[in-house]
Amino acid sequence: MEKVSYDVVIVGAGLAGLMAAHEIASAGYNVAVISKVFPTRSHSAAAEGGIAAYIQGNSDPNDNPDYMAYDTIKGGDYLVDQDAAELLAYKSGEIVMLLERWGTLFNRQPDGRVAVRYFGGQTYPRTRFVGDKTGMALLHTVYERTSGLGSVDFYFEWFAWELVRDENRVRGIIAFDMRNMVPVFFKAKAVVIASGGMGMLYRHSTNSYINTGDGYAMALRARVALKDPEFVQFHPTALYPSDILISEAARGEGAVLRNVKGERFMARYAPKKLDLAPRDIVSRAILTEVKEGRGFPGGYVGLDLTHLGEDYIKERLALAYEAAKSFAGLDATKEMIPVRPAQHYYMGGIDVDITGRNPDLIGLFAAGEAACVSVHGANRLGSNSLLETLVFGRETGRAVVEFLKSYTEPSSDIDKEAEKMIDSAYDVVKSESGIHFGEILEKLRDTMWDYVGVFRDENGLKTALSEIMKLREDMKKMYVLDKSKVYNTEFYNALELKNMLDLALVIATSALNRKESRGAHYRLDFPERDDQNWLKHTIAYLRGNSVEITYKPVKMTKWKPEARVY
Repeated sequence: MEKVSYDVVIVGAGLAGLMAAHEIASAGYNVAVISKVFPTRSHSAAAEGGIAAYIQGNSDPNDNPDYMAYDTIKGGDYLVDQDAAELLAYKSGEIVMLLERWGTLFNRQPDGRVAVRYFGGQTYPRTRFVGDKTGMALLHTVYERTSGLGSVDFYFEWFAWELVRDENRVRGIIAFDMRNMVPVFFKAKAVVIASGGMGMLYRHSTNSYINTGDGYAMALRARVALKDPEFVQFHPTALYPSDILISEAARGEGAVLRNVKGERFMARYAPKKLDLAPRDIVSRAILTEVKEGRGFPGGYVGLDLTHLGEDYIKERLALAYEAAKSFAGLDATKEMIPVRPAQHYYMGGIDVDITGRNPDLIGLFAAGEAACVSVHGANRLGSNSLLETLVFGRETGRAVVEFLKSYTEPSSDIDKEAEKMIDSAYDVVKSESGIHFGEILEKLRDTMWDYVGVFRDENGLKTALSEIMKLREDMKKMYVLDKSKVYNTEFYNALELKNMLDLALVIATSALNRKESRGAHYRLDFPERDDQNWLKHTIAYLRGNSVEITYKPVKMTKWKPEARVY
């Protein structure tokens, strides 16, 4: 097996990974960035609506960073670590101004200041944007900046498979060149997992096909914990029936949700914030309208932009307009857009502190959606994700630099252990017949949507766990049709399925274990938040076919839990 050595290996070339790479390489260390796709096709590009930031002198005069931190904490239903929320808020303006200096062309107000729009759960409008293509603009900016550094090597169209570790420290990554299935051991002093989300676990998702939970599963198999894995966010406005995202920016610009009767139904569920309530509340409201017979046939509601005017829609919401036209065959300037909830984001992730450092494994760091800081708690506010990738991507990169300054080379040889991990990949697809991986995947996605979705209860979660265990057994009889070694996408799809099944077991088990409703985790059989028993983080380890759960306290600074009403 070929071996290469770097100071740092980063898994994922989205905003978090690139920002960490920029900090590490700027300090003089050599970095490998491994990605399944070309960096500018990373899922960060799909974040449309904007990036939240308080900029002194450029925001509402009544706003301040503490209000931003409070909104984040309340939006996360008080499961947010408050030191993380404060860091996010106080660094937000600095990050946006840095990206503007690097070349991001934000929309402007008539007086020349960076424009703002409201997003759900915000006390004041503080979301900065580039039309509804903000993520793409930011990603191109940071990629251009990072790729210009001579000490960053990009390995795109590579598949990271396993973390290599010894007794107490990370030693590198096993990855495959997707062009020819050649495995390579990337030896490293430190590893940053910035591999993004896991939307493909669900039948309906706004995520791209690359979001298969690889980083989470790699960590779990390396005996590393996930924090709060039960918390999965569902975006209320995915285009029916394709599940393409219709950005929250639409409601931020004044779009209104209406049921089949034409009613602005959010007045029943969030009388103050209406359509700009947090995403978990709006998603449940939409599905309640459908369940009670006030949805349109097929199970959706309407998103009404028509009153905004054609010119305004095409300027500020171009992607929403084009998506509705291309994938639903309608003109959003004249007709309502059909929308329904779909999986969108993962609040859970690899357990790290505010520097991105993992407590289980020396030299392991994580950032972005792959990590759980926890800055989003039980529910992420819209436009905080792009901010998180940049703020905590940078913080993680700086923490890695400090780690490398005192690094000592281990004496043990790890090469033989790394070689054994290659066999585990081939074992997944060694069968010539049995159950095709696609059949298992489709059952998994339906199971997660039906039983581990917006609404949950004990019977459904137990049904999900039973089905997941059956699918994990079926995986032993899994086969792929393609036996070639040239761009064998079926081989990698099968490895992704293994990752998804590992993660699904942890999510469903943790959801069954948390006997309360908090943020995006809504239990029909425990509909109230229970701070006395459940104001704590879930810490989950995968042990073969079982999940071991412990807990950590939520870090409180100045905000006490209160009723979460909008």
